[in-house]
Amino acid sequence: MTENSTTPRRILVTGASSGIGAATARRLVADGNTVLAVARRADRLQALADEIGVDTCVADITQQDDVDALVAYAESLGGVDAVVNNAGGAFGQEPVWQTDPENWRKMYDVNVLGTLRVTQGFLPMLRARGGGDLLFVTSTAAYLEYEGGAGYTGAKHALKMLVRTLRLELVGEPIRVLEVAPGMVHTAEFSSVRFDGDQARADAVYKGMDPLVDDDIADAIAWMLSRPTRVNVDTLIVRPVRQASNYKTAPKKD
Repeated sequence: MTENSTTPRRILVTGASSGIGAATARRLVADGNTVLAVARRADRLQALADEIGVDTCVADITQQDDVDALVAYAESLGGVDAVVNNAGGAFGQEPVWQTDPENWRKMYDVNVLGTLRVTQGFLPMLRARGGGDLLFVTSTAAYLEYEGGAGYTGAKHALKMLVRTLRLELVGEPIRVLEVAPGMVHTAEFSSVRFDGDQARADAVYKGMDPLVDDDIADAIAWMLSRPTRVNVDTLIVRPVRQASNYKTAPKKD
């Protein structure tokens, strides 16, 4: 692991077909890094490759065979120096007594178990290379509950515990474990997916809020990864000015 993390590196980004993942890939390439972009949607990845010249791998991180193939492909490229575990998602926002257990399963599978699979797959590679970075995109949902969010906050709390425990377990090794926890970010798909394509309901989430955008989190990720290797940014919480917590906000009045 080099003493200066600004040296161009090969960085893997999951969930790179849209939103924070795609913005992060663009920013890292602009900074001179080589990016391996990973997502399920081949057409979106190809468009990103045509736009900024990333390597791509179509993979579903909830499937172990896909993750194994991803690791093998990364090895064929010469390995990676850092992993940005960004893939995740929220499904539904009903109260506990009305929520669909299947949505909880999907959220745990992608946010927690999928991230676990990727981390387990690439940790041996980073160790063999003498060090590297494991960066996790969690959420402020990992730090505070809110009505209608039991499934999502539960999954993100579990992901936070994965991150914090891993940091304890790796202390003394030249591998950084970093976490960025975004608050309200207006991406093209997050809320739309959460509300099953109900765009009016999705748009209402951000009404009057002046929320963060994808590039704000991509900027934070690039900064964290570029710190000198003696520096570990354990947790960086990023919120819009009008959001003090998950449930305390101050929307602009009409």
